Amino acid sequence: MNNKYRAERSVLRLRASQQWLSPPLRTRPTLGRSAVEARVTKILLLTLCIVFTFGIAAPNPASAWQTDIPRNQALVLEGGESTNPRDYDPATTYSSGDKRIFSGLVSFDPQLNLTPDLAERWEISDDGAIYTFHLRENAKYHNGRAVTAQDVIYSWERAASPELASDTVLTYLGDILGVNEMVSGQADHIEGLSALDAHTLRVRIDAPKPYFLLKLTFPTTFVVDKENVESGDEWYRQPNGTGPYRLTEWVSFERMVYEANEEFYLGAPSIPYIIVNLYSGDSQGLYETGDVDMTSVYSIERFTDPTEPLHNELRTGVSLCTGYIVFDTTQPPFDDVNMRKAFSMAFNRQQYIDVVLDGHALPAIGIYPPGLPGFNIALQGLPYDPAQARELLKQSKYGGADGLPPIVFTDSGIGSSVGGGIAAIAQMWKQNLDVTITVENLEPNFYYDQIYADNHGQLLDGGWCADYPDPENFADVLFHTNSAQNSGGYSNPEFDSLLEAARVERDVTKRIAMYQQAEQILVNDAAALFTVHWLTYELVKPYVQGYVLTPIDIPIERYMWLDGK
Repeated sequence: MNNKYRAERSVLRLRASQQWLSPPLRTRPTLGRSAVEARVTKILLLTLCIVFTFGIAAPNPASAWQTDIPRNQALVLEGGESTNPRDYDPATTYSSGDKRIFSGLVSFDPQLNLTPDLAERWEISDDGAIYTFHLRENAKYHNGRAVTAQDVIYSWERAASPELASDTVLTYLGDILGVNEMVSGQADHIEGLSALDAHTLRVRIDAPKPYFLLKLTFPTTFVVDKENVESGDEWYRQPNGTGPYRLTEWVSFERMVYEANEEFYLGAPSIPYIIVNLYSGDSQGLYETGDVDMTSVYSIERFTDPTEPLHNELRTGVSLCTGYIVFDTTQPPFDDVNMRKAFSMAFNRQQYIDVVLDGHALPAIGIYPPGLPGFNIALQGLPYDPAQARELLKQSKYGGADGLPPIVFTDSGIGSSVGGGIAAIAQMWKQNLDVTITVENLEPNFYYDQIYADNHGQLLDGGWCADYPDPENFADVLFHTNSAQNSGGYSNPEFDSLLEAARVERDVTKRIAMYQQAEQILVNDAAALFTVHWLTYELVKPYVQGYVLTPIDIPIERYMWLDGK
């Protein structure tokens, strides 16, 4: 079984740098962890066993401006850093990557239109299986070297190399002929890639797939410089990228400084500098003192109040994210569908949202979030029904709570902390099913490595945010038997066949109907416990112009400017 997660969009990840309870992968936090912890007093907590694995450095106190860069020339943010080098490599990151530094052939604009990026145009063959990309002749790396088609081939073959062991390459590049063979060590190059000349790349995929271009917005497909990435293990601290900003300074535990790339092929960004102060304190508090210009919000009730002075600086939106609990269907007791249904029907979504999240989320009964093509308002979900849940527990091959093996819930966490959300869900299972679970925390910086190595319990706290607005990015990527991201090992031949047909269906109406049918199968099989669709709340200073709160991560800073700061 492959257990695959991705950060920012695949798990409610608690980052050492910014203590938020966040939606998954590449998206913005929605609710502060501290707020959840405070509300957990409303819930009776069961006895939990915690694995102490991680300690965090004390945050730097807010201090005077520590750089020669004029304050009015910089967008200032708060953040942290990872100790795992793979988090900074576009080919191996589980997140949305650093779109300030790196770029790919295509991208999304603030309205989520697919736009040319390194490639200024492309043609698609009549059979839909051959793409010819024409790279911009003015596209350069930060050191001034021109980007060529061979650079794209090198970057993608590096991502597919067995030595790099990328966990995302099959998801985002696996449609290209020869990628699977290279990943498995059966080939030393990708058959479907060829450079017709210095600025023309031909890509052959295994079948016509309407979402293929959308996948090329993900960082696994971004272009890197061979000399740079092969210069040493810490190449990522001095990256030679192609994006709108250059990383000019990185002082661990202090700051990262990005400078506008004046030679950027799409035009120099308007904001001269971006400064990320590392571990500088509570981001919301820093926003109030003027030390950062943008922040995610955890005091939601306060800032949604129209009488709050900062209310007009609040941006809100619905994210394309779904939270869920992963059942490892390859391990007892969740190899039994009745067990999965019992745990699902013992979960009260509305109570969870009202008590733990103060109403700031939407209930999720399926995998597709509102706003995603394929969202089905008529979906028949599993209802909250404790009596039926207990009956299903008895009907399972385990015969009830007394016959269950020990159940471990694996989470990404710091020290002995337990998220309020997990505590609340565990309490519902205890109350409704008389089942006690054990929670183990894994070090956040290496959480995904452990998940991919199958070092986890039968339950995982999960979630997914769209990389691109297509239901394939949810159903196929997360639950197809052969998907690298299928962290629960779910498998259903009928479901797989439906997805495989939908991949190549060109009639949009038929294709959407297939994905809706597939979602109903997921619900009927209780493939996961779907919990919430996240809402997003951010504060943005009035002088920060051009900012758009997008449900999918894009290189937004290159569209922004500072006015009257």
